Amino acid sequence: MGENWWRTAVVYQVYPRSFADGDGDGVGDLPGVTSAMDHLARLGVDAVWLTPYYPSAGADGGYDVTDHRDVDPELGTLEDFDRLVAAAHRRGLRVLVDVVPNHTSDQHKWFQQALAAGPGSPERDRYVFRDGRGAAGELPPSGWESRFGGPAWTRVPDGQWYLHLFAPEQPDLNWDNPQVRAEFLDILRFWGRRGVDGFRVDVAAALVKDLREPLRPVVGGEGSSGLDDLAANPDHPFLDRPEVHEVYREWNRVFHEFDPPLIGVAEAWVPGERRVRYIRPDELQQAFNFEFLRVRWHAAEYRRVITESISSAASVGTAATWVLSNHDVVRPVSSLGLPAEVDPRVWLRSDGTDPPADLRLGTRRARAAVLLELALPGSAYLYQGEELGLPEVPDLDHRVLRDPKWTRSHGKEKGRDGCRVPMPWTPTGPSCGFSTRTGWLPQPPGWGRYSVRTQEGDPTSVLELYRTALRLRRGFAADEAFAWDERHDRGDVLAFRRARDVLVLVNTGPQPVALPDGEVLVSSVPLDGALPGDAAVWLRVTRG
Repeated sequence: MGENWWRTAVVYQVYPRSFADGDGDGVGDLPGVTSAMDHLARLGVDAVWLTPYYPSAGADGGYDVTDHRDVDPELGTLEDFDRLVAAAHRRGLRVLVDVVPNHTSDQHKWFQQALAAGPGSPERDRYVFRDGRGAAGELPPSGWESRFGGPAWTRVPDGQWYLHLFAPEQPDLNWDNPQVRAEFLDILRFWGRRGVDGFRVDVAAALVKDLREPLRPVVGGEGSSGLDDLAANPDHPFLDRPEVHEVYREWNRVFHEFDPPLIGVAEAWVPGERRVRYIRPDELQQAFNFEFLRVRWHAAEYRRVITESISSAASVGTAATWVLSNHDVVRPVSSLGLPAEVDPRVWLRSDGTDPPADLRLGTRRARAAVLLELALPGSAYLYQGEELGLPEVPDLDHRVLRDPKWTRSHGKEKGRDGCRVPMPWTPTGPSCGFSTRTGWLPQPPGWGRYSVRTQEGDPTSVLELYRTALRLRRGFAADEAFAWDERHDRGDVLAFRRARDVLVLVNTGPQPVALPDGEVLVSSVPLDGALPGDAAVWLRVTRG
């Protein structure tokens, strides 16, 4: 695929703890990922992205890192990581890994040194420490809120407060400190030398903060996505600061120390016109398109987001990205089975009972949605289990929940564990082939019916739909030409041309529509002369 392989790549996201367990302890690990590499190769993806596998105190699913240059002993060793990269590369798969630059664990040696060194010390300057407000400094330095609920400040015994945009166990680094910047340049080089092909950048928009006194308030700061906050705070004190782009220009120079260059993918929950700044030629290469993910099966919204995304990416000479799910959101089989006015995050509060998700409808729409996603020009990101049609598990027993959103919100937010339930590989067994014992999160009854083994070879299965679509996509993905088809693109029906002769139709409405003449390449449902509602098809047609 060459130096610019990422422009049209399909990347498969692995959440290692829930993918495959190689040592039978009930927790997925790197040897487990390596053992399942043939599944990814056969699926037809181009790259695998690993969420954090670093040593961690376990406060936030591995995103509270204690050592950025090692592997958590529960998940393997550096040698296991090297074997995983080698196994992927033998199969022609690239490897992306998470880098977590906004914060560390509170158990990280730097933070422990900062606590010991005291106010005003160089060690404390690596993080964001401030004196409190009030007569005795008893109030937080500002009213900023944590994304996981509650204040974004925690007080330490000597009276100062430290900033954590997420859990208290995740103190924010001070990106005005040259030592922090140098440390992460070295971390990039460390993993680049171990063979990785690029990085997914966690919380990419939040690294640099405006820490000038007095700290500015955030208007409506309870929004959970940045997209909400930035609408009310265009000059946000800690999101999408213009200074963050100098960080990524430095990273870009490190990327080009390697041949081929490494790539960076921004997790930036910012509007499209701001997201494009992260993918200018001298910064990162891609940024997740969360606006596409947020569309709830509405043709006009898809049309708007697709048009704007392709245009904005082209304006800086890159390609758009598309994603339907990840480890932080309700799985699409469930969210697309809910009424459009129901917020899936609110729905989780009822353990998925108010209202019950229509999984048959959700699966039908999710099958069509992936044909939409994979037909679009640019790159696509898939989340493990998506290819099996896994639904959300909204009714996990509260006693097994691990997400800090649950504890920090005092049980008001169910959190993200429901999309992280371990993969089913076989129809039976203690954890449906994930492990030789029950997994770290319990699978619900009947989970085995979604398993890889159950679906393999069944032409009607979600797995075989993904395999077919990914195989066909290779035939036209390199041609980034895209055009709406004016004869068929209207109302509830999305219609566009790809390459020379591929016509894509997606019917988001309830009524069937007539199909034009052409050869059916792949469809989300069986066809009989028309495209029914909540369905999609790729046709080979002649121009005219």
